[in-house]
Amino acid sequence: MPQSTEQEFNDIVANAKDTFNGWKEVPISQRVRYMLKYQQLLKDNQDDIAAMITKEHGKSIIDSKGDIFRGYEVVEHACSFTSLAMGETVENVARNVDIYSYRTPLGVCAGIAPFNFPSMIPLWMYPLAITLGNTYVLKPSEKVAGTSEILIDLLE
Repeated sequence: MPQSTEQEFNDIVANAKDTFNGWKEVPISQRVRYMLKYQQLLKDNQDDIAAMITKEHGKSIIDSKGDIFRGYEVVEHACSFTSLAMGETVENVARNVDIYSYRTPLGVCAGIAPFNFPSMIPLWMYPLAITLGNTYVLKPSEKVAGTSEILIDLLE
């Protein structure tokens, strides 16, 4: 996996910033539906992902499938965000004082994935961020980048 140049990195972040402006406006129910489809694609392609983890990392197929499953569980959790992302309202916390909280997207998020859990750790990061309306820049481990390529191709 070639190292990105500084210009390539800056272009990627600029693209994520531009994309955020539109993505944050997509209703959360629609973002959750995208994640439900992604969840199914991960399940349908589990054997291919596991084979790549085994090829790149050397884990047994059973261990590789466990790596995928533990990440898949987080994707499954992201599918419940239509209710979990709701804000809160508390009236009269003090005389004539009401509290309103809103959960809003932050912007561009990023993560650096380690080599030893090539699907689990990335799946712990970007599905949560993007389902909540953020964009995400993922830097996969250069040692096991093929697994991340499969995950992102499925997401696309």
